[in-house]
Amino acid sequence: MNTDQQKSLIRKQIRELKKQLTPAFKQLEADAVFSAIEKMESFIKAQTIMAYWAMDDELPTIGFIEKWCQHKTIILPSVDGNNLRFREYKGTEHLVAGDRYAIPEPNGPDFTDTGSIGFVVVPGTAFDSKNNRMGRGKAYYDQLLSSLKCFKAGVGFSFQLIEHVPVDRHDIPMNIVVAGKVVTPITNF
Repeated sequence: MNTDQQKSLIRKQIRELKKQLTPAFKQLEADAVFSAIEKMESFIKAQTIMAYWAMDDELPTIGFIEKWCQHKTIILPSVDGNNLRFREYKGTEHLVAGDRYAIPEPNGPDFTDTGSIGFVVVPGTAFDSKNNRMGRGKAYYDQLLSSLKCFKAGVGFSFQLIEHVPVDRHDIPMNIVVAGKVVTPITNF
């Protein structure tokens, strides 16, 4: 089985597990993940954080974003065709439905000071203990992350941490993965 076939199978398995998620489980896992993130030295030192507005099947981020937007600059991605753009989060009243997936996105101007981003919270479909990440297959985050020189934390539900994530040369590893209550060792930083 080649890498693309392996990834396709893993995506299917994870999708099936996500269908069983309850709101209580999602929040419990999010609380554990973000409690760990908030204690990390790289997060504490960073003044500009990039996060994501969670889709229904992703680890919830709204509470984390709302908590920290008063203390740090929070940047969210905005889908523009096949690319991600950066925009600053300034409250829910400044969110609009995204063009591609209807995910709420900030409606302000592009955030261009990407060098100031000190910490990125990255969603994924699956992760492994070597901090490899597998996304949904569109390579949005791999393109984005290749240009950022900051701490990258992959986040997800506990069942998204699997034994082995097949990787290609364009896949960008995380510095750490936090999946539920499991935190992998920091690498590459």
